[in-house]
Amino acid sequence: MKIAVATPSYPANLENGLEQLNTLVIEAANRQADIICFPETYLPGYPLNGIHEKKYTHEELQNALDKACAVAKENNIGIILPSDWYILGKIYNVAHVISNQGEHLGFQTKNQLDPSEDDWWSAGTERHLFEIKGLKFGISICHEGFRYPETVRWAAYNGAQIVFHPFCAGNDDNGTLLKEWAQKEAPYYEKAQMSRALENTVYVATSNYAFRFQEATGAIIDPNGNCINHQPYGKAGVLIADIDIEKATGFLAKRFKPALYKY
Repeated sequence: MKIAVATPSYPANLENGLEQLNTLVIEAANRQADIICFPETYLPGYPLNGIHEKKYTHEELQNALDKACAVAKENNIGIILPSDWYILGKIYNVAHVISNQGEHLGFQTKNQLDPSEDDWWSAGTERHLFEIKGLKFGISICHEGFRYPETVRWAAYNGAQIVFHPFCAGNDDNGTLLKEWAQKEAPYYEKAQMSRALENTVYVATSNYAFRFQEATGAIIDPNGNCINHQPYGKAGVLIADIDIEKATGFLAKRFKPALYKY
């Protein structure tokens, strides 16, 4: 199975995000990818230091989702599309799942918010598994996968073969230019993603924006914690890797004994 990770430029607005989505999805589909994942709240873009402080309406976000569904169907590819989303009048950080037939299969909410996000989004309360073309997967959004490893373990324990990790880490203004994946001087993010794969014996696929100063890049990591491939730092594009889902046994995750950890 071919998995694609999108590394788009930070979108100027909702319309620009859709334009990039169309271009990157077409590229992934032309390279025979079965599913592609975009970064955290890709539509309209993660609210960074005053950027994208506008909150789009539910109608605007629904229209964008409908357009993405049409792109998925036209190109016969599944899409994981993180977005702002309204539920009963409250706004959430979610990742929509769109089938290769353009059907909206549902979404995963971000349940563990970073403290800085408490005034922007409401926290979700449920976790879900999804399936496209026989691939069972879960989604852990940014802060969740970095600091709440149980979000990935839940998915693996319940049969996920891969966990997608859309995130946002970095900016275009200042920072360190990374050169080597998981280098010791770099922030811990890539090391944490490697650990999520290794400790659960599943694949992990990560997606970030193509910031000039990325704190981690998009990557596809195998069940032994090895980085199969990663996107060059700061470069927009599509990363694709073949995965063998039979290797994603979830062996270590399934040895977890939840009865020992009661709160």
